[in-house]
Amino acid sequence: MAESKYRTILEAKSGELEALKEKAIKDSWQPIYHIHPQYGLMNDPNGLIQLNGEYHVFYQWYPYGAMHGMKHWAHVKSTDLVTWERLPVALTPTEEYESHGAYSGGAIEKDGQGLLFYTGNVKYEDGSRSANQCIAMLNRDGSVEKYTHNPAVRGVPDGYTGHVRDPKVWKENDTYYMLLGAQRENETGALIVYESSDALQWSFKGEVKTSLPDFGYMWECPDYFKLDGKDVFVFSPQGIKADGHDFHNIYNVIYAVGTFDVESLTFEMEYYREIDKGFDFYAPQTFQDESGRRLLFAWIGNPDVDYPSDEYGWAHALTLPRELSLEGNELVQKPVEELHKLRDQAVHFRGTLKNEEVIIDEATNNAYEINMTFREIAAKQFGLELFNSKEEELRLVFDTEKQEVRLDRSSFHHQYATEYGVVRSEKWTASNEVDVRVFVDKSIVEIYINGGKIVFTSRVFPKKDSKSAVNVFAEGAVDYRIDYYGMSRGI
Repeated sequence: MAESKYRTILEAKSGELEALKEKAIKDSWQPIYHIHPQYGLMNDPNGLIQLNGEYHVFYQWYPYGAMHGMKHWAHVKSTDLVTWERLPVALTPTEEYESHGAYSGGAIEKDGQGLLFYTGNVKYEDGSRSANQCIAMLNRDGSVEKYTHNPAVRGVPDGYTGHVRDPKVWKENDTYYMLLGAQRENETGALIVYESSDALQWSFKGEVKTSLPDFGYMWECPDYFKLDGKDVFVFSPQGIKADGHDFHNIYNVIYAVGTFDVESLTFEMEYYREIDKGFDFYAPQTFQDESGRRLLFAWIGNPDVDYPSDEYGWAHALTLPRELSLEGNELVQKPVEELHKLRDQAVHFRGTLKNEEVIIDEATNNAYEINMTFREIAAKQFGLELFNSKEEELRLVFDTEKQEVRLDRSSFHHQYATEYGVVRSEKWTASNEVDVRVFVDKSIVEIYINGGKIVFTSRVFPKKDSKSAVNVFAEGAVDYRIDYYGMSRGI
């Protein structure tokens, strides 16, 4: 197995890739408008950039099945963030400095060209590992070539284990900075920084000083950006214990807001919280597009978890692109406006619930968008049921007594990761009105509440033969308005 796990796509046997694609494409759980692999396993979004009007999204990809093996960078592009074209594999790990995979990283524009930064993963026979930080060039025609002087950073600095990865690069004044997720030798997580005058030759600057010194054993997939006058770090700390509504997935993601002094590497943190409250969200990455928007993609999945679609030889997807803003110190996430282009029909529902459940739509094809508002709320509980059949349902419950919102997938036949629970929740302040926006794409659900102040991203695997209704319910009285749109294929 070890041999096959570290094969590159160049080593595929005759007909092997075609057979993998044929098997995966038959799966009715494959989405139609979320970025996903045709076959094999995807994970982190990488190298996000808009260059010459085209959006480029790369992602971690292992071709030979639903397992974490030799990671390549797969590549899609779009002019509108909605319709995606698959391009040839961008990075295939063929060099000694990336002997066990081209791991995650980001992108910048320099002199009209895209620079991609990634981690070359190296493992040794004794079980130890190291990491090299590498560069590739994204050309105007969409092709990618590795920097001839790779690695740009060989090995890891003193005081850290071989777990140093996922470079995020930005320019401030006349200096380029590279932020990396790291693990100290005492097995605690950290963020470290390199600096450069040309984005090609790098020197170690130091560790970011935060007020989270012992917050998990590894900090992955770091991001840094300025937003609405504040400095924001995003990273994925591993090893955080569940606490109330928070940190219930195997690994979790936080954003931290404050003031960052890049010279002293001091971050004065004002606020932090989880980005997404759903079951399946990890390794987000952001970038600024040519119109100035700060956009986010994330992996809809988790490491070290088996998924029901694995048996079809494919796994995972990316979130829809989300535009970020701050309200105070709270991060707000809104699906980009361009997604309206995917709507192919509209049906409108209006009504009042009084201690009842009402079927809104009898049998969808499980690819739709719902915009809805609950008003005149006089109910202990109310909410929405998706994928509803006689046997199963995904239940979104607003609880005015507990002042929380819950997402419950406990009734599904195809269960996974149940050791981390079957309900996710978040604090919610009851008011006289709540708006909910939902995107369903075969086996993906993204739920945005109150304009994106609360977001749940989750996978759901309904039984293949089940009818799948949309219902609304209330224990008490509530008015509802629903705009329902079918969604067309985007990839």
